[in-house]
Amino acid sequence: MSRSTPGELAAQRHSTTQRWNPWSMVLVGVALVVALPVVVVFSHIVLPTDGVWQHLASTVLPRYLNNTFWLVLLVGTGTLIIGTGAAWLVVMCRFPGKRLFEWALLLPLAVPTYVIAYAYTDFLQFAGPLQSLLRELFGWQYGDYYFPNVRSLGGAATLITVVLYPYVYLLARASFLEQSVCVLDVGRTLGRGPWRLFFSIAVPLARPALVGGVSLVLMETLNEFGAVQFFGVDTFTTGIYRTWFGMGEPVAAAQLAACLLSFVIVLVLLERWSRGKRRYFHTTNRYQQLPEYILHGWRAAAATLACMIPITIGFLLPSGILLQLALTEGDSLWGTRFIGFAWNSLSLATLAAVIAVGTAVLLSYGVRVHDTRLARFTTRIAAMGYAIPGSVVAVGILIPFAWLDDTINTALQAYNGQIVGLIFSGSAFILLYAYVVRFLAVSFNAVEASLGKVTPSMDAASRTLGQTAGGTLRYVHTPLMRSSLLAAGILVFVDVMKELPATVILRPFNFDTLAVRAHNLASDERLAEASTSSLAIVVVGILPVILLSMAMRRSRPGAGS
Repeated sequence: MSRSTPGELAAQRHSTTQRWNPWSMVLVGVALVVALPVVVVFSHIVLPTDGVWQHLASTVLPRYLNNTFWLVLLVGTGTLIIGTGAAWLVVMCRFPGKRLFEWALLLPLAVPTYVIAYAYTDFLQFAGPLQSLLRELFGWQYGDYYFPNVRSLGGAATLITVVLYPYVYLLARASFLEQSVCVLDVGRTLGRGPWRLFFSIAVPLARPALVGGVSLVLMETLNEFGAVQFFGVDTFTTGIYRTWFGMGEPVAAAQLAACLLSFVIVLVLLERWSRGKRRYFHTTNRYQQLPEYILHGWRAAAATLACMIPITIGFLLPSGILLQLALTEGDSLWGTRFIGFAWNSLSLATLAAVIAVGTAVLLSYGVRVHDTRLARFTTRIAAMGYAIPGSVVAVGILIPFAWLDDTINTALQAYNGQIVGLIFSGSAFILLYAYVVRFLAVSFNAVEASLGKVTPSMDAASRTLGQTAGGTLRYVHTPLMRSSLLAAGILVFVDVMKELPATVILRPFNFDTLAVRAHNLASDERLAEASTSSLAIVVVGILPVILLSMAMRRSRPGAGS
């Protein structure tokens, strides 16, 4: 057997030291913490359920599968059409209101899907203002006319579509702006008109961005809880909640969560496969202002109407409905307990934003100073939380912490005959944990992009002047990234304010947030009272829209000249 030389042993020790320095241990630790819910959920696949799973499979599981499939298909198709079409219009055409629509098309992002469901249910129900007006105008009575039922699978898909299409619009618009004018000039030279240019050149070039946007939409759709539960549409997310709390079967709920997570993993793999099969490269660096098609007459009116409809349905109308309800009726607890609900939401969102941004800084800077395969792999795991539905995160967190609480209480009872109750699973701690796991990717992407713009020569200069890696991060990188850190924090803050599935499952007893308050009131058909909390969430949601619109203006060709 050969022996290693002293030089080889030293190289091995150096390699091990490089692999397991403090930064790598931080990266691995964060990855393990984020991966815990996924590991817990999948570990319950093989556990027995005493016939509960068989009962679910023979009764409600086919309905969960059918509704989830059609919801994903309808929402994905609708957001692709609206987002891509709107992006092409504002990038390539000139028509009345174009500059306004560039940022206004983002406004529906400020409205959570469950909030828009509450607003339209009040507006479109039989006793609502629209049907009441129709009956008054035409003298109709009940049964004399047909009116579509908004509380249906089709209604849920429509409303979710008008809220989530901005994900596709954002990425499609950025991709269209980045396309080389030379490619489009070649298409015009070959005699292609606007529509053929759009379908044969622009869309294929934007394909990776479109697939990425639709993937985000589908993940959000699979995570949807409030709107589908309120409309009575049984999906995997509502099934997880019902199985856990209605039937008291955490193992069966975890197995449903594993099925839902498998769908998400398939979506992620399909997105990566699609992105990797085809690649599009620009062969020139000549990027200039894209030539616009000047629209006149009915074409200009049609373009204006096409952009106005999703904004009206997705933001203006529901916001107006909520404002009118809040001013005329509203929540009777405004000014008393309502302040407590707002404080719970604001404090949780602020803490989660600070923790998520701080963790994102550690991860992104850890990869910068220790760029190894292990570091890149662990950060990829840590950033996968956004792809995991909130209900799955909640189940994967509640099971181990409930077991930990039970173990501690059993030990204390055996030792001194006392029980301390729920230590972890009954506290806000696991709520914060769930938020950080779920939304770490939001802050990580923003921080990583900002850190990547800092030239490595600054690191070298700082180290030459005697600063450590931590000192360089504190005194050099952090001031340069201040605006991006603020933007990342606000995005996480607003996402936490709107989050519902994990909050409903994990919240401590007698601990309600604005989202939970709105959900509880709407579940009791007290829609007018739910409007106050819902409107507060919408107002907070406008903040990231303002940030995104400012970023879009800066990204417009010629904005910096």
